[in-house]
Amino acid sequence: MSLTQEQLDELREMLSCGFEQLDTAFAGCMEDACIRLSKDGVKQLLEGASLICMIGRGYEPVHVFLEEMPEIGQRLGEDTIEKVAQGVWKMSRTPNGKAILPFLQTLGTAARRLNSQEMFCQYVGLIFDMMEQTTRSTHGFHTTIPSAGLPDMLNQVPLLLSQLSLEGLRNWMEYGAKHYRTHPERQRDFFSLQSADSKAVFQRERHGTLFADIERRMDYYMKAMWEEKVQFVPYSAGFDEMRKPYPYYDELGLRIPDVLDEYEDPGIGIRVKATDRYRAILAHMAAHRRWTQAIFADNFSPFQRVAAEVFEDTRVEYLAMRLYPGLRNIFMSLHPMPIEDDCDPTKESCIRHRLAMLSYAVMDEDHPYQNEIILEFVDKFHEMMKGGDCSTREIANLALSFVARTRRQEDQLANVYFSDTEVDYRDDNRHMWKYHELGDEEEMFEQFEKRKGEEKEEEQGLPPRHYPEWDYHAKTYRPDWVSLYESLHPQGNIGVIDDILIKHSALAKRLKQLLDMLKPQQYVRERYQEEGSELDLDVAIRSLIEFKAGATPDPRINMSHRTDGRDIAVSLLIDLSQSVDEIPDGCNQTVLEISREAVSLLGWAVDKLDDEFAIAGFSSNTRHEVRYQHIKGYGEDWNDLVKGRLAAMEAGYSTRMGPALRHAASTLETRKADKKLLLVLTDGEPADIDADEEHLKWDCHKAVQELDQKGIYTHCINLDSKADEYVADIFGPRYTVIDNVDRLPEKLPKLFMALTK
Repeated sequence: MSLTQEQLDELREMLSCGFEQLDTAFAGCMEDACIRLSKDGVKQLLEGASLICMIGRGYEPVHVFLEEMPEIGQRLGEDTIEKVAQGVWKMSRTPNGKAILPFLQTLGTAARRLNSQEMFCQYVGLIFDMMEQTTRSTHGFHTTIPSAGLPDMLNQVPLLLSQLSLEGLRNWMEYGAKHYRTHPERQRDFFSLQSADSKAVFQRERHGTLFADIERRMDYYMKAMWEEKVQFVPYSAGFDEMRKPYPYYDELGLRIPDVLDEYEDPGIGIRVKATDRYRAILAHMAAHRRWTQAIFADNFSPFQRVAAEVFEDTRVEYLAMRLYPGLRNIFMSLHPMPIEDDCDPTKESCIRHRLAMLSYAVMDEDHPYQNEIILEFVDKFHEMMKGGDCSTREIANLALSFVARTRRQEDQLANVYFSDTEVDYRDDNRHMWKYHELGDEEEMFEQFEKRKGEEKEEEQGLPPRHYPEWDYHAKTYRPDWVSLYESLHPQGNIGVIDDILIKHSALAKRLKQLLDMLKPQQYVRERYQEEGSELDLDVAIRSLIEFKAGATPDPRINMSHRTDGRDIAVSLLIDLSQSVDEIPDGCNQTVLEISREAVSLLGWAVDKLDDEFAIAGFSSNTRHEVRYQHIKGYGEDWNDLVKGRLAAMEAGYSTRMGPALRHAASTLETRKADKKLLLVLTDGEPADIDADEEHLKWDCHKAVQELDQKGIYTHCINLDSKADEYVADIFGPRYTVIDNVDRLPEKLPKLFMALTK
């Protein structure tokens, strides 16, 4: 890309740097930058170079930054440019200014070798950790003596990164910093790879096969075998102290370990080269990418999810081995073979042990297992695969059956059997799941697997969620008594909801006045800001005194204000039983039509307040079929999709309210809000064709008590004129009876505002 002189002049004006030597190289640097970076990236590059120019280290650091960072920004992400510039500025504030140029010169090598923004940032962090550990002070207050070994170590970085993993580099650096912190000469010998112990530690950490050395071969492998062009994103296993990281893939690429050792099991004489271990990891993930379809995870228990993941891992490997029979030897060599009687089910949880045995038995026809249930499900697996590729949903259903057949009470024990159950070449299966409601864990991957309202086929086949029911005669729970089926409500005509809002436009105007009063008005002062709306006089005067006294003044002399917002999460549960399809006395519309109008106004009102808000409908057809339909999720805006579902609401079946309350609470309790409110809109008391009303009433009362214990405030809006006879037995004093159903559209939003004021 050739830039005109006018464009070059414009870019030059953005660079606050007056070095004459830079004029010669500036055009070439900018042409390369404009090819590799976006406009924002070029702007960040010039701002970073201007910042480096201000540190007063001459022309060379600026030139190296402009030369190296376009390629690094293109390879690892443009936000890396600002991080490097800030890192250089931070280094310039220490006595280690002479190390800035060698540090910048290592960045290109590090980016190409590590090929991952996460690992690149970890590398930069290692440099700064070593610098802080080896920079000393004379009197113990301010660091004044630069790190003796830092420049020498930076000169060795190309060699170190070509021979060591990032974890090995960290261990080598920590050894030198720990043992030679106060010995400058020995520190230089260590970090320049001159001393004997430096070479010994270097050789000790030099193990395994670095992925960077075989990346090209693995790239050809994926293209030739799986017809995929993928981006590899290596990670280091040495920086996660809390848990062992596993391979996985997302929209950014395939996450794989940066180094692997040769696998050896002397007991059975198996050796697998590190290259073949990488091939097993990539083949497993490629098989998932080809044959796995994401399914909803909301109704799966933790045991069911683990089982479904193992069955799906086994299915895609079975299909991969069917396509490429040579993979069987690699998979079987790396898959552990659990000993059948090693796990004592009376003392520890053996669910992982059973699943690992089944997975191995599917792969190896000569397996030694005698467990009848294991053999039965191995046969079922093979029978299912004879009919074709099968599907993720079908194999998950088989996994649910396996859990139901093999589950024991001891599986709940905290002592879980792990020996020979971890298959380390398999990924963590995050791609296998999607969610109706996104929680903290799932929000990290929202962009990778977005839920679509049109995916009706996926919604209809969710496994049931089982809930207990209170037996008021026996004064105990009936465990797993009710089966609740969850789904996303189908779409309808959004024009119906728009017409409702037009019909009640006068009421909406009155509500808007109330909403304006409810919106947060109180301002909270935020002090100690470098940039703010006004000067913080106390801090400014103190900083001026420090400046006059010759000390470094605090630059955070401003303050700003923010509005103290509402922190409320609300769930509205709508009774969609057959009775709401009737027209009450004195009305021209059914209860369902009036409820739709009221909920439409409520949804519009809550959207104006920006509160977390979810809507769901429920009905039941005996304890075996309680229907729970999502209309609006907490993470959804008040949009056409939500309006379409609201417009399509239909009445049918009965009113088993207890399980619906428990299920709504299971999602509401996970929200991070100070106040959690569950509203129930119904036209009568709980009822179903397989249970008496008294039994269901006291089960519902027990469910309300359970919600109280979870910190969820429950309030019932009842449209039955006779509700006073029973509603207090269920909800206590927290209920509102609306005799004139026609006034529901007016009263429901106002009631919500009163409850959340």
